[in-house]
Amino acid sequence: MSGRSNDQWIAGLRSRGPDQDAALADLSEIILVGLPYALNGWLSSDDPRFQPLAEEVAQETLLRVLDHLDTFEGRSQFATWVHKIAVRVALTELRRKRWENVSLDELVDNEVSPPPPRLMADSAPSPESIIESEDMLERLRRMIGEELTEKQRQAMIAVAIKGMPLEEVARRMGTNRNALYKLMHDTRLRLKRRLAEEGLTTEDVLAIFEKG
Repeated sequence: MSGRSNDQWIAGLRSRGPDQDAALADLSEIILVGLPYALNGWLSSDDPRFQPLAEEVAQETLLRVLDHLDTFEGRSQFATWVHKIAVRVALTELRRKRWENVSLDELVDNEVSPPPPRLMADSAPSPESIIESEDMLERLRRMIGEELTEKQRQAMIAVAIKGMPLEEVARRMGTNRNALYKLMHDTRLRLKRRLAEEGLTTEDVLAIFEKG
């Protein structure tokens, strides 16, 4: 494993020929060694999907590093900076793969589903909390159906409720990230206004799902 200084990394990666090849090879090794530890909470290195993912992430990370060398400010070790990029790339890819076989139509057909168990403060909520949660979900379904356009409803359910990455939703909807941001902003404003009309706030909605 290379013991290059920050300046040596930059010089090697900006060069051409054998010097750059050597720097890229060393950097790839650093990424591949670090990923099993960084992703341990999401995907075990023993999982057969891990190695193909790690190699894909390493290649994508190297491309991003070469494209953004000028943004490295030297406030940390160069390898640490690269490792952070690799982790972001890996987590984005894991999220994308989670949704690659799920259509937006399927998400919308399921509409608003109960929150994941980890959002509940108590693993055994009281009957009163269950009733309140179900009532709130029904009110949300009604507001979504009455207030939002089909595109707003599709985007909101996919991004805000189901957790699909923005980039993936934008790709499937045939739009770009900035346009999707605007669509989501308008969607939130419409729902916030409707909540206010019904005497509710977003905090009221979230509080229902945090009760034990």
